[in-house]
Amino acid sequence: MGRTASASAPAGPTLAVVAREAGVSVPTASKVVNGREDVAPETRRRVTEALDRLGYVRRPRFDAAKAPRLVDLVVHSLDSSWSGAVLHGVEQAAHDAGLDVVVSAGLARSRSGRPERGWLDKLTARGSTGVLFNLAELTEPQYAWLAQHRIPFVMIDPAHEPPPGVVSVGAANWQGGVTATEHLLSLGHERIAVIAGHRRTMCSSARIAGYRSALASAGVRHRPEYVRHAGFDEAVARGRMRELLDLPEPPTAVVVCSDRMALGVYDAMAERGLRIPDDISVVGFDDLPEARWASPPLTTVRQPISEMAATALRLLVRMMAGDRPESTRTELSTRLVERSSTARLRG
Repeated sequence: MGRTASASAPAGPTLAVVAREAGVSVPTASKVVNGREDVAPETRRRVTEALDRLGYVRRPRFDAAKAPRLVDLVVHSLDSSWSGAVLHGVEQAAHDAGLDVVVSAGLARSRSGRPERGWLDKLTARGSTGVLFNLAELTEPQYAWLAQHRIPFVMIDPAHEPPPGVVSVGAANWQGGVTATEHLLSLGHERIAVIAGHRRTMCSSARIAGYRSALASAGVRHRPEYVRHAGFDEAVARGRMRELLDLPEPPTAVVVCSDRMALGVYDAMAERGLRIPDDISVVGFDDLPEARWASPPLTTVRQPISEMAATALRLLVRMMAGDRPESTRTELSTRLVERSSTARLRG
């Protein structure tokens, strides 16, 4: 990786140096590092600031050769079907590789922008040999910390373009946007809207670009008022669909850049007494279980979430062995799954 420190990088500060910097004894500094409660709040603050300032990393106390092979998986949350698919893919690939996985939900940051000390200390103390980040947005200090301590990591579907040299795995989002739009064009629709996620995320930008490319290839005029952003939020998507329905010339079809947001579109349609696909055709993106449960079942672009996670784990295993991937970006193909939410344009 482009940011990996050399093997001759100097060792980090000792606990004695941290204690001197904070003006405390070594035993007191040790209590803070080990999470002991019998330390005054002000003393804990001084030691923690010294730990961050000096870049101290707690060394494991066990024999690493005898410890289980561990990797960390940091996910945005654990309460979504997306996370479940990621966990499934990582679990299977880790089993095949003889690895154990520690799962963390979110990555808290200190005021300095560095990862919170507790998570970092646990990472090094338990001897994790690599990290997978799913939908995490790391800061420059966090990237630097991982590089400084030579911890290999892979990003799964990063929200933003990672720094040069950072390895990531994602889906062919541009092609997915093309596929969804071409499907609707093939059904006779030309007034096709798109409800995307966040404005500046890689996947949203790529899906919108694919949507526009498909329209252009078909000779269909792009309408700026048909492009809306809902931040991957179901309730916001419901509001954006209301806005589209209120246009003087509302769309006859809509590409929705996540299945969860598509459920919000369903709600907006139901509020207006409109039927899917009789009045408006809807295409989602992801192919989460919710797509099959919707009424009518949602036509959607499948991105292989579990396969993406498994691929990321296999790349991480290679990096842990000292190999460098041929490319820093791996994209897996998407495909359309036709169900009952799209139909040929009437009249």
